[in-house]
Amino acid sequence: MPSEKASKPSAKALRWKRVLLKISGEALMGGRPFGHDVAAIDRIAQEVSQVIALGAQVALVVGGGNIFRGMSEAAAGMDRATADHMGMLATVINALALQDGLARNGIAVRAMSAIPMQSLCETFTRRDALAHLQAGRVVVFAGGTGNPYFTTDTAAALRAAEMNCDALLKGTQVDGVYSADPKTDASAIRYDRLSYTDVLARDLRVMDATAVSLCRENNIPILVYSNQDTGMLATVLAGGGTYTLIDR
Repeated sequence: MPSEKASKPSAKALRWKRVLLKISGEALMGGRPFGHDVAAIDRIAQEVSQVIALGAQVALVVGGGNIFRGMSEAAAGMDRATADHMGMLATVINALALQDGLARNGIAVRAMSAIPMQSLCETFTRRDALAHLQAGRVVVFAGGTGNPYFTTDTAAALRAAEMNCDALLKGTQVDGVYSADPKTDASAIRYDRLSYTDVLARDLRVMDATAVSLCRENNIPILVYSNQDTGMLATVLAGGGTYTLIDR
């Protein structure tokens, strides 16, 4: 379903100012089967640059699927905690790639890892991360929560709460939340708005249950939109375009 186009938002039009954007590792691949595509990373940087110009404060959490899923056969049969730590390291690689791409596009940025590795990036502390956001820097959070058994969706919800974000945004390949995969099920129903309870009760799986519950407990709305349309991030933050809003 094509996304609704809207006029370019102005600086005063932002409905959500401090936001956390959850990016999948696959979003960094472009047309590649794995790894990183410079053009795809630049496109993300340009979307972020647009909303910063409008006055938004932006944090990002990135997944590791573009790297770790390629190692899934090797990880099969491994101890779960060990495999999860491998996935966390993949997110650090992706955070460094995003940091490089954002900086290359003239954006002040800091990568912060939940797993200390000072020679590569800053170690996450809430105080330092908030200071970066308040100074106008983008913060890219890596290493998940620093603990196994938690997804990067949960890490995104946790960081959104810690950063006092107005909203958590999840960019996907479709323009919102559907009752089923619209790519394979023509009868799938698209939702404009859902409650946290709806998402959990219907097992819609747009994010894992722990992430949705964290957002519910901290009253952080979740916006699910298509990241395939240029300029849609800025449009959505202004309350326009097509997206699914998950809140109370």
